[in-house]
Order: sequence, then C-alpha cells, then structure tokens
Amino acid sequence: MVDAPFGSFDNVRPAVERADLLVAPVAAALKRWSATDPVESVLFVDTDPEKADTAAFCEAYDVAPEVGANCVIVAARRGETTTLAACVVLATTRLDVNKAVRKHLGARKASFAPMDVAVAETGMEYGGITPIGLPDGWPLLIDAAVAATPHVLIGSGARRGKLILPGRALGEQPHAEVVTGLAG
Repeated sequence: MVDAPFGSFDNVRPAVERADLLVAPVAAALKRWSATDPVESVLFVDTDPEKADTAAFCEAYDVAPEVGANCVIVAARRGETTTLAACVVLATTRLDVNKAVRKHLGARKASFAPMDVAVAETGMEYGGITPIGLPDGWPLLIDAAVAATPHVLIGSGARRGKLILPGRALGEQPHAEVVTGLAG
C-alpha cells in the first residue's frame, strides 16, 4: 500500500496492481502508458460506489473539491457529422460547451452527450467515466487548470474507486490537448 497525496483512504495502490477493479478500457490504457510520469504514479483508491458523486465523495474521504476533476463527454455536430470528445475540467468549474468546446472542435453545435451514448461508447460506468482509456481517435480536451494541478482525482471508469495522478499526465494522454479557458 502507498500513501495518497491527499484525502483519507483505507486502500491505496498503484492502479496497475488493481486491474481486477478496473474496467477493461482503463486497464488496457494503463498497460500502454507512455506519459512522462511512471505508470505507478497513477493510484487507485478503493471507495464506496454510493459516494462516487463529487460532493459526497469529498466529504466522505476528506478531499478538497479543488483537486477533483470531471470528465464530460460532448457530442459536437457539424452538418451530418457528430464527433464525440472528452473534456476534463476541475470539479469546482463548469465546462464551457457552447463557446470554448464548440469553437475548439469546429462544430456548429455542441452539447453534453446523452448518458446512454457516453456509457456505450466509452465502455465505462456513468459517474465514473475517465479520460484514461477512451476510444482511439477521440479528441481529449484538458482544461489548463487541470494540467497545472500537482495531483488530480478522476474517475476510474467505474463508480467504485477513483484514480489519483499528476495533472500534467492527463495532457500527455493519446489525442490530448491542454486548452486554456475550457472551463469557467
């Protein structure tokens, strides 16, 4: 067991040691890890799935909301083409879908993807969707504030458990781009 950089968790291990608790796309992405920080810097904290939502989680595990980040799946449309993209913003901010995301993706319209589409396309559980292990080719937009956070808490792909990793490592994921002003 290792120590988490924040929070009060009973069970903290490098995520690669807990593949049994990770959804398949996340486990596979960790096997292909290529960020500057070693894969062992990605920690898995085993938590109660009933406390997965941000406010309940922060209270139960003594985590400041400022270190939490949400991964939001967006559907961007231009003509007949719809592009699904993932956007990661700090939990204390709101994703600017209508201006920043739409403009960055070159879409005429952008909106939050329907829950069933997000779950089916990512292979992850609603409330646990993470930027680690997204489908190949998906744009991944990381708000600059997330990338600047020393350690950030994100979903694990399931409602049970979370991942803690250096914020900069998110900007090094496949198809990732760090964007200033993605959230307000």
